[in-house]
Amino acid sequence: MQSFLHGFFLAIGLILPLGVQNLFVFNQGATQPTFLKALPAVVAASVCDTLLILVAVNGVSLFLIKFAAFKMALIGVGVVFLLYMGWLTWNHVSEHNGPEAKKSFSLKQQVVFATTVSLFNPHAILDTVGVIGTSSANYAGMEKILFTIACILVSWLWFFSLAATARLISKENKFTEGLTWLNKLSAVFIWGSACYLVYNAI
Repeated sequence: MQSFLHGFFLAIGLILPLGVQNLFVFNQGATQPTFLKALPAVVAASVCDTLLILVAVNGVSLFLIKFAAFKMALIGVGVVFLLYMGWLTWNHVSEHNGPEAKKSFSLKQQVVFATTVSLFNPHAILDTVGVIGTSSANYAGMEKILFTIACILVSWLWFFSLAATARLISKENKFTEGLTWLNKLSAVFIWGSACYLVYNAI
């Protein structure tokens, strides 16, 4: 039980801070016409976090990072995707004020973007590899399994709660005015993550 609680509270501490991934899921919960239509982003982000956690706990990520060519290719793809997503998110701001105000990200866009900000997010990678992966090394057998389950459980519960909360708040009249700034903030965070990837590569 100790390993489960350790993983649970550790994951909460890592996932709470504001970041690109959280902003995107919150944004979809707020802008989609129904909560069900925001589920692709929620599930995609949760699945990606689950994969990152499993990879980190099993030490595979540390092995992959040793290959410089693979790492650079991963960074290159991540930067391109993040730049494109930032541009699309920034332009999405005007859509809420014009004739296409009800336009939302499609299912495919949600999955692609949620996957991008999850797998190419330097903070997420550092958290899973540097913190969760390292912490899991203290456990073995069933204790390690419970630690891993706790981390994954927090991820799924958090993203579902985040989207649901955004959906409830979006019903308030004043929230619509702040949605434009939320999109701008999301775009800035996305571009910032791309710059951070380039900075680390250099």
